Amino acid sequence: MGRENKQTIKVAKKIKKNPMDRFIQVIIYLIIIIICLLIVLPCLNVVALSLNDGTDAAKGGVYFWPRLFTLDNYKEVFADGSIMKAYVITIARTFIGTAASLAVTSLAAYSLREKKLPGNKVITMLITFTMLFGGGMIPTYIQYNNLHLLDSFWVYVVPGLVSVTYLLMMRTFFESVPESLEESAKLDGCGFFGIYGRIMLPLSKPVIAVVGLYTAVNHWNDWFAGAFYMKSSAMWPVQTVLQQMLARAMAAQKEITSVSQALAQNANTVTSDSLKMAAVVVTTLPILCIYPFAQKYFAKGAMIGAVKG
Repeated sequence: MGRENKQTIKVAKKIKKNPMDRFIQVIIYLIIIIICLLIVLPCLNVVALSLNDGTDAAKGGVYFWPRLFTLDNYKEVFADGSIMKAYVITIARTFIGTAASLAVTSLAAYSLREKKLPGNKVITMLITFTMLFGGGMIPTYIQYNNLHLLDSFWVYVVPGLVSVTYLLMMRTFFESVPESLEESAKLDGCGFFGIYGRIMLPLSKPVIAVVGLYTAVNHWNDWFAGAFYMKSSAMWPVQTVLQQMLARAMAAQKEITSVSQALAQNANTVTSDSLKMAAVVVTTLPILCIYPFAQKYFAKGAMIGAVKG
C-alpha cells in the first residue's frame, strides 16, 4: 500500500496544470490574502492605539505600531480594581451559562427529533414562533421581576438557557445520525439517556463546539443584562463595567468648559478614544485565546466510519 501511495503522489506531481487553472488559483490566493488583511490590519490598529499615548494618538498617524509607547491606557482600565471583580462574574457566567445552555438545548433537540413525541409539531411551531415575535423590554423586565431574577446572578444564565436557532441546528444534526446506531443501542439495553450520553453526544462534538463557542461569546460580550437588570454594580460583568467606564470618560471630556480644565485634560495621556481601544483589547483577547481549542471540532466528518456498510 505504501508503494501505491508513493506512485499516486508521483503521478499527481507530473500532471501539469492548465494555465487557466493556475490563473484562477492565483486569483483565489489573492482574494484570501486580501480578506485576511482586512481582518488583521484593523486589529493591529486597535492594539497599536491602545499601547500609544492618547494625546499623541489624537494627532493621527498611528496605524500598526505605537509611536509613543505607554501602558497608561491599561493602567486606567484596571485602576479601581472593579474590572477584576467583573472578570470573575463574567468568567463564572460564561462557564455556567454555556454548560447549562448546552445541556438544556441538546436534551430538547434530542427529544424533538423523536417523531413519536406527542405534540411534536405543535411544540416545534410554538418554539419557532418565538423567533419572530417577542414581548418587548418592559414585559421582559416585569417577567424577570416576577421570577425574582432581578439583581441576581441567575439573570445572566436562566433567560439564555435555550436559543431557538441553536435548538433547531442541533435537532437537524441529531436527525442526520443513522437510526441503525440508535436501534443497535436499544438492542444492547440502552434507554433514552443512555443513547443520548453514549451515542449522540460523542458524535455531536462539531455542533456542540460551534453552539458552545457562539453561546460563550454571547455571554462574554453581553453588557445589556448587567446595565438594566442589576441594581448593584458589584454584580456587573466586565462588559458593563467597561461600558460605564467609557461613558464616564466621554462625559468628562464633554464637560470641559474652561482653559484650566482643557490644560488638565491635555496633561492626561489617557483619552476616551485610547481608553476605548484598551477596553476592546481587554475584552476580546480572552475569548480569542479559547477559539483555537474549539476550532478543531468545527470540521465536519465525525460520522465517517460510524456505520459500517
